[in-house]
Amino acid sequence: MSKHLVIVESPAKGKTIEKYLGPDYQVLASYGHVRDLVPKEGAVDPEDGFRMKYDIIERSEKQIEAIAKALKKSDDLILATDPDREGEAISWHLHEVLRERGLLENRDVHRVVFHEITKKAIQEAIEHPRDLAQPLIDAQQARRALDYLVGFNLSPLLWRKIKRGLSAGRVQSPALRMIAERENEIEAFVAREYWTLDALTERQGQSFTARLTHLDGNKLDQFDLNSTELAHDAQKRLTDAASGELRVAKVEKKQRRRNPAAPFTTSTLQQEASRKLGFTASRTMRTAQQLYEGIDLGSGAIGLITYMRTDSVALAGEAIAEIRGLIEERYGANNVPDSPRQYKTKSKNAQEAHEAIRPTSVRHVPNEIRDRLSSDQARLYDLIWKRTVACQMIHATFDTVAADLVPGETRHQFRATGSTLVDPGFIAVYQEGRDDTQDDDEDKRLPEMAEGDSVKLNEVTADQHFTEPPPRYTEASLVKTLEEYGIGRPSTYASIISTLQSREYVEMDGKRFIPTDTGRIVNSFLTQHFDRYVDYDFTAKLEDELDAISRGEKDWVPVLEAFWGDFRDRVKEKEENVTRAEAVQSRELGPDPQSGRPVSVRLGRFGPIVQIGTKDDEEKPRFAGLLPGQKMDKVTLEEALELFKLPRDLGETPEGEPVMVNIGRFGPYVKYGSKYASLGPDDDVWTIELPRALEVVAEKKKKDAERFIKSFDAEGIQVLNGRYGPYVTDGNKNAKIPKETDPKSLTLEQCQELIAAAPERKGRGRKGATKSTGKTTAKSSSKAEGKTASKTSAKSTAKSTSAKKPATKKKATASKTGAKKTTAKKTPAKKSSTAKSAGAGDNRLSAEPSGDRGSE
Repeated sequence: MSKHLVIVESPAKGKTIEKYLGPDYQVLASYGHVRDLVPKEGAVDPEDGFRMKYDIIERSEKQIEAIAKALKKSDDLILATDPDREGEAISWHLHEVLRERGLLENRDVHRVVFHEITKKAIQEAIEHPRDLAQPLIDAQQARRALDYLVGFNLSPLLWRKIKRGLSAGRVQSPALRMIAERENEIEAFVAREYWTLDALTERQGQSFTARLTHLDGNKLDQFDLNSTELAHDAQKRLTDAASGELRVAKVEKKQRRRNPAAPFTTSTLQQEASRKLGFTASRTMRTAQQLYEGIDLGSGAIGLITYMRTDSVALAGEAIAEIRGLIEERYGANNVPDSPRQYKTKSKNAQEAHEAIRPTSVRHVPNEIRDRLSSDQARLYDLIWKRTVACQMIHATFDTVAADLVPGETRHQFRATGSTLVDPGFIAVYQEGRDDTQDDDEDKRLPEMAEGDSVKLNEVTADQHFTEPPPRYTEASLVKTLEEYGIGRPSTYASIISTLQSREYVEMDGKRFIPTDTGRIVNSFLTQHFDRYVDYDFTAKLEDELDAISRGEKDWVPVLEAFWGDFRDRVKEKEENVTRAEAVQSRELGPDPQSGRPVSVRLGRFGPIVQIGTKDDEEKPRFAGLLPGQKMDKVTLEEALELFKLPRDLGETPEGEPVMVNIGRFGPYVKYGSKYASLGPDDDVWTIELPRALEVVAEKKKKDAERFIKSFDAEGIQVLNGRYGPYVTDGNKNAKIPKETDPKSLTLEQCQELIAAAPERKGRGRKGATKSTGKTTAKSSSKAEGKTASKTSAKSTAKSTSAKKPATKKKATASKTGAKKTTAKKTPAKKSSTAKSAGAGDNRLSAEPSGDRGSE
């Protein structure tokens, strides 16, 4: 039997570790968390010292049984979950489960952490075990309790005051506020005109450009030339004064150094992978997890990078020595600094990890192992390897030249600048990605010039410009801003972003975030009524307090008590005093020409809607859902009235079935009799006529015939051809047909047996999401399509893919006046009937392969 039982989070990592430890060790995976708060109110009891009620996660029961069985045959237990507070909490939960079962009596329990999955690191960790770190456990419990309390109290309030299915989170909500406030800035932005004047010059056969900096001896500000008249007047004066040449009044030569960026933290890795590779935060973390857990390079799996959840920029001494040695071999001794570069972490907490993200060995050169990696793994590893090597190289050196050029004997002045890369240093390996408003260093050479020289002036150009609004957030810039404000922690960013998208609070315009109507209403409600709890400084200070708990500097219960009292009172006060009408902003568009009743736009049960009439009218109001691209604050009366022209009756099929077109939650469709067919991307629901609709119907019938094998109509069972082969379905369960069986020969009894043996369909949502979201399911939606125009249109959501989207706005870059930095003095998953997910908070990152891991 194995003498030692080791528990890690991921089975992939476990196999590698077991190989390194040898036959005396058995390694099993917990697959992330094994316990969570019970899915009902009262899981956290503020009246009893915030006592938390945990229950084993259903999917973890089988694994716990395997761990318990293995432990009975082992001498001791080694808890080796990931090296952060979430990993510490996972170990503690497992410890408590096993202790309650009496399996830890007469057995030692050790805690070890692996910062990298290499033989040396694993063996050293096993030789230096420690006890479970209670401060880290307390910090994770405090965070879990906070997220639960916010979710279980704010989300139901949003349901009652706005609409069901909404949620609010302690960390996610400030992130939503950032996106919404940036959109407000963009909409409020007023462009300002300004002009720049350039001299197109030439000397010794080399052309170059100089920018006007002084006019009549006065230094020009951005808006001094703010009209066509002023610009053209200055252009003429300069041209006349120059008489075809400029005099070199002054030449300045300097040497500038640029140092390499620090090695990656979780945040900077996510930002750089977004800028350079186009990866989302979730994709970056998923790929980094694979590189950390181990890749088979030919002689078994080995971890290629150190632990990927960290905000430390420090590097181990032995790693630095190896990097410097490689630089000398590959790039020359002249590229190795006299002393190692040391980087200091700004964060007090540094995420409990000892190092930055780096290769476990820079001797694993990207090009030499590329064929062992997937495309994503190769690209991300290459990024990490280059950044790590570059951070220990010498600076890059530039020669810069600035020349002041004067027309005639005036006090006007142009300036030409040039920059020449003299020694690339670290740039030979890696150059950091730049923000939208920054330019990479380029070789911009100027000809040799000395004071008193003449330069030929070919032309003075005048160019008109307008300031542009600040750019919308990308994943990279949002992560950077969250980090700057101290909101969230490295491993929460991906979860924050994915939750904002899954809740449909934001949508993407290219790679940039735009708040949806629902997102803006939720943000407006929270900033108006819970301003303190979406305040950036307040959220950051609470994060600092959680960090202090993890360092053992504060007790977790007083921190929760200080938060809970005011928050509970605020929720109660808003519950009693805020009406739904005040929370759901509506906008009146004008009167309906036919009925004279008011037309308004508001947020309905299924999303943004237009409404004709009011609930107080004798005739019931009519409703229609907005189309994709239409916004509540932008839609006009004319556009709103168009929405009520659906459904359109087109006539009949040759068999006498009525034909109509409409837009449903899955897009535009044609209905013939009681059946449906989706319209194509080139079909316009407003203009399509019967002949084209009948073509769509014929295509649908042909596909259905190809798909159909046989049916037992009385029992509601069909045998069909599917994407992965033939199958049997009763509408609720699908059953694969064995390869050796001819689908056409199946009897009713055989079909029933196959369906009975088939597994139940699993929900598609991640843990914490509910099956009931306030929207119709595919099945119920289909039934609803045939109803009246008002009801059907109300269910047409912004997911409709057929309607034309508005033109994408021009890529914006912040100007001197346009860019205002947002200053300031996460949403739980949707709640089911048991309110299970309202308390789920920001502590899950479902995309990670190691299991149900999440926030720090």
